[in-house]
Amino acid sequence: MSTTKKIAGAALAAALGVTTLSACGDAKDKPAGASDAPKSKTVTLVSHDSFNVTESVLKEFEQQSGYTVKVLKSGDAGAALNQEILTKGSPRGDVFFGVDNTLLSRALDNGIFTPYEAKGLAEVKPEYVLDKEHRVTPIDSGDICVNYDKAYFADKKIAPPQTLDDLTKPEYKNLLVVENAATSSPGLGFVLASVGKYGEDGWKDYWSKLKANGVEVVDGWEQAYNERFSGSAGGKKAKGDRPLVVSYASSPPVEVLYGEPQPAEAPTGVATGTCFRQIEFAGLLKGAKNEEGGKALVDFLISKKFQEDMPLQMFVNPVTKDAALPELFTKHGVVVEKPENVTPETIAKNREQWVKAWTALVVK
Repeated sequence: MSTTKKIAGAALAAALGVTTLSACGDAKDKPAGASDAPKSKTVTLVSHDSFNVTESVLKEFEQQSGYTVKVLKSGDAGAALNQEILTKGSPRGDVFFGVDNTLLSRALDNGIFTPYEAKGLAEVKPEYVLDKEHRVTPIDSGDICVNYDKAYFADKKIAPPQTLDDLTKPEYKNLLVVENAATSSPGLGFVLASVGKYGEDGWKDYWSKLKANGVEVVDGWEQAYNERFSGSAGGKKAKGDRPLVVSYASSPPVEVLYGEPQPAEAPTGVATGTCFRQIEFAGLLKGAKNEEGGKALVDFLISKKFQEDMPLQMFVNPVTKDAALPELFTKHGVVVEKPENVTPETIAKNREQWVKAWTALVVK
């Protein structure tokens, strides 16, 4: 998944590259039954640039486990995965986090993970467990959806769109900006939403209608949301003139969190009938130097402590049954009851040809 899914997260937490947070435990902190044999005290997590965790939460894991966690950030999800495929068998770390359901089959087909059934997996909601061999463990989910500028539609006295079909109607002509499916994770996700809704025989016809209705295509999320969308002002005057944009269902809570001044209500809404659900996974890398530490780290990523910390750190939803959402999400977020779905196997088989067909139809 791209760093753009975190909306303001990547820009605000600008520390990229290698991050080391250490809090080595002493002998009394060892888990019951731990061996006294020499072992590596460092466990390395390879991830995309948007991984983030509250320092105190990570330090608590380090103190309890006796491991020091090093986070190696490696660009967006696609770039990070490519590096692990190229170094298969001699990985740069012990655990990889950030492969999502749009890229999952590629990762599994290249055999970069060692199967491991994480402790606490029974608490993960079954619909997120897409690999029955447990080569990867679900960590979070997020919905790619069309967002709308509430003020624009209130001023024009037009109801905001709610479904994919709505976006082709005359009243929404020249209002929507989307990201390029060839260069953007949310852009690809929105194309997959149309594939899920209309099938392989109908999605291209749908995009022909969107094009005729004046859809604008830009390279990535930053340009679409921060430059072309009229709804995200951050307390300042918005630059864009398009009141509809492909973003995430978590965008409204983020608008509230980082608004200057902080608004009482989110200035943006979500068209819940336009969504595609992304699921992110972590896996124990084949050839990991610290396999035991890697297993402990995967366990930590689905622990209640990490799952409840995650929404305000990475603006995604937990996947475990016992994790509670923060008030910011429950008050200002939206629940997407029926996101569109395309299986990882279908995506892997068709992704390249879908992107080429979409580019020829919409961009060229």
